[in-house]
Amino acid sequence: MIKFYNNRWRYFIISIVALAVGVIAFFINGVSLDIQFKGGAIIKYSYTGDVDFSEVSAIVTEKLNRGVEIQETTSNVDNVETKSIVLNLADNEGLSEDEQIALDEALKERFPNSDLTLTGSSVVKPFIGRRFFITSIRAVLLASLLIMIFIWYRFRKISGASAGVMALVALLHDVAIVFFVFIVFKMPINDSFIAAALTIVGYSINDTIVIYDRIRENRRLLGVKVPVDELVDKSINQSLVRSINTSITTFVSITIVYIFALIYNIDSIKSFALPMMFGIVSGCYSSVCLAGPLWVSWQKFKSKAKTA
Repeated sequence: MIKFYNNRWRYFIISIVALAVGVIAFFINGVSLDIQFKGGAIIKYSYTGDVDFSEVSAIVTEKLNRGVEIQETTSNVDNVETKSIVLNLADNEGLSEDEQIALDEALKERFPNSDLTLTGSSVVKPFIGRRFFITSIRAVLLASLLIMIFIWYRFRKISGASAGVMALVALLHDVAIVFFVFIVFKMPINDSFIAAALTIVGYSINDTIVIYDRIRENRRLLGVKVPVDELVDKSINQSLVRSINTSITTFVSITIVYIFALIYNIDSIKSFALPMMFGIVSGCYSSVCLAGPLWVSWQKFKSKAKTA
């Protein structure tokens, strides 16, 4: 039987190191907000032949006086290949109609033989992006708080308050890992971060609840004389195979999704699947190696304080 509580400091150090790497990357790379949160515009053109992206960037800079990220996408429908160019103008300002018209005319004048056709335009004002960002963060925090309250009530027979708090610590650990994945890989924070964070919160808490439920059942079967660290170690070991198998199955599925997103160059899927892969590993790790040992540490601390 694996002694999770006795090895708790090893697990804590692993988490501290992982979070420290994220913090270092935060100071080196900084945080990049995508259009959904920062404001700006996304303009998409279909075209034929060849288009010099460096010239496109120069035209955008000249006409709009701002930087641009350019992406090329291709699609194949009924053996007909369509090439598209996506102009990502993330900025604290939106894009006026006159600016869009001026840019459109300049691009078509420079590439008259490329059959440039505007196929999509999305503009987000800065105050809308700010509101969306604040609302998204509130959603993650509210979800975590409601989960903690649920665990508090659901496992009140095994000191539900401390169980809920330690489950919340594990959840925040997983959300931080997802956030730092965006930072380390220099991906802009967008709605994919919120989607991945909420998904991992639900995934991780499911594993934690299974372990807590096993602790409660073993407490009823073994009685109160069994030391709490032995009780938790036994419960985690009984749930370990189930947790690992579930995580491996989910991880493989998300990895396949990520591979297809790489092949077909689908950025929205890549920015969701990659953090999810790390989040799944973190969710399994925090449920097995952090939530239980942290809860035992808290129970022992309370017992010593009560004795004193």
